[in-house]
Amino acid sequence: MLYGIAAATTALLLAAVLAALLRPPALRLGLVDRRRRQRRVPLSGGVAVVLTTCLVAGAGDWSGIAPLGPDIGALVLAAAAVAVLGLVADLWRLRTRLLVLGTAVAAAFVVPYGDTGAWAGAVAVAWITFVALAFRALDHADGVAGTVGVVTAFGVAACAAFEVLDGLAVLLSVLAAALTGFLMHNWPPARVALGGCGSLFAGFLLASAAVTARAGYEETVGAGVLFALTAVAGADAVLVVVARRLAGRPLLRGGPDHLAHRLRRLGITPQGATVLLGAAAFSAVLVGTLVHSGWAGPYAVWWVAGGALAAVLGLLRVPAHARARDKGTARTRAREREAARTRTGEEEAARTRARKSPRPHPRRAPLFAPRRQSESAVRLPGSSDGRHGQRSSPQVSASLRVRNG
Repeated sequence: MLYGIAAATTALLLAAVLAALLRPPALRLGLVDRRRRQRRVPLSGGVAVVLTTCLVAGAGDWSGIAPLGPDIGALVLAAAAVAVLGLVADLWRLRTRLLVLGTAVAAAFVVPYGDTGAWAGAVAVAWITFVALAFRALDHADGVAGTVGVVTAFGVAACAAFEVLDGLAVLLSVLAAALTGFLMHNWPPARVALGGCGSLFAGFLLASAAVTARAGYEETVGAGVLFALTAVAGADAVLVVVARRLAGRPLLRGGPDHLAHRLRRLGITPQGATVLLGAAAFSAVLVGTLVHSGWAGPYAVWWVAGGALAAVLGLLRVPAHARARDKGTARTRAREREAARTRTGEEEAARTRARKSPRPHPRRAPLFAPRRQSESAVRLPGSSDGRHGQRSSPQVSASLRVRNG
């Protein structure tokens, strides 16, 4: 118990520190999210989560305080191999078929065929591959994959603890703590992201652990429990596939048609969309955990299935792409805003120049300047003087005319 708390605390702090320290090297190496963003988001969070989980769990197994066992050790190695495959996909554009093939091969080594059987084991391999790729697609928005991963990890850890799989429960607790430390940098607006490395690792580890904890039970109920534990990731994958099929778009071409994207189009903020998806994941995981432990009947899973179906059908009606008219209106408004900003900037620049330019000083007359005699004061011969009422002398007028030219 004490080791679990210490391991979780160490994993949380170590993941937060590594995510921050690996961010500058990821930017220099070009390990950034290639999605259309207004800013570059490095994918150092996935590497931090993988390193933290493997180091803390390996230290517990090496020291003997919390031995994982050979089966759980093989699970960690397979998840690490999938993480390396995802890192290669982050650095170079690896084809999706290679990701599917590599993840399926890794899943084939961790399925307990002795408890599941050959046929159920093959289905489990396909399901683990599907969930791992669904978690990779769930990393389409800030905070979504990390939040859903933390909730799912706690639920699967509770199922493992119910089956007295202490090593698996500790491993999942460490993963949940590492994802929590990663969320310190991934909460909207995100500074780092999981990428294929971290999302494939988390999805593969969660799906494989759920199969291991549920092995040996009845297949139908087991399928319902596994679906409930990963309902949000599965609903997102189904929504994307159906929407792209209906629109005639390629399945492997990315686009803003995931759960969080459609919730944003409904007017929900990025933080609100993350919280809403986390609450949905918590509800589904709680039902799956209660059914696995026997505290709820198997039919409770149908409520999760109904809710997921209603969400998919409802969000299908939300347009994933803006219409041409909306785009034209948005461009027109953008031009108007830019013109208004330009006019405001020009007016402000004119006012600034007017303030900075020197004002001309008015010319003042000298204090002792000679008084000029106005031509209007010169009286012609025959004119009358208004002040004295007398006519001016012709000699004075003549002398004035000669002097004034």
